[in-house]
Amino acid sequence: MLKKNVPQDVGLAGPMREVIYAVGPDGEYETVASYGWESKTVALNQAWDLILKELEVVKTRVAAGELSPLAWHMTRHQMQPALLAKYVGINRWRVKRHLKAGPFRRLKPSVLSRYADAFGIPVADLMTIPDAPDLEFTTNRNGHANPI
Repeated sequence: MLKKNVPQDVGLAGPMREVIYAVGPDGEYETVASYGWESKTVALNQAWDLILKELEVVKTRVAAGELSPLAWHMTRHQMQPALLAKYVGINRWRVKRHLKAGPFRRLKPSVLSRYADAFGIPVADLMTIPDAPDLEFTTNRNGHANPI
């Protein structure tokens, strides 16, 4: 893409710019600041919609007693058991077990604290899930919701 053709559509990042590479007048690659482009914004909006739907499904399963609040927080932070296990320093199979409501309720405070630290929240917040995801949104010029 030529430097003069770099799109400047305000998208998910709002007023922030990202650096991309484009071909300058001399035929060499240069870095160019860009606000983004519409197709990227549409794709990211679709991804956020899927994440929000997934959070609703997990919230329903937590309310039904099938899953623990840990499952909701993992979904909120887009984590898989293997990644959370590395952050917390325990085996993956234990994280998977703690996704069940019963085993989660019996966790020691020290383990709960490690999970809470991994998410950057207090232990009390780890034990519950909010009524709505704590994601902030703005609306771009096309009327799509954009998480911040």
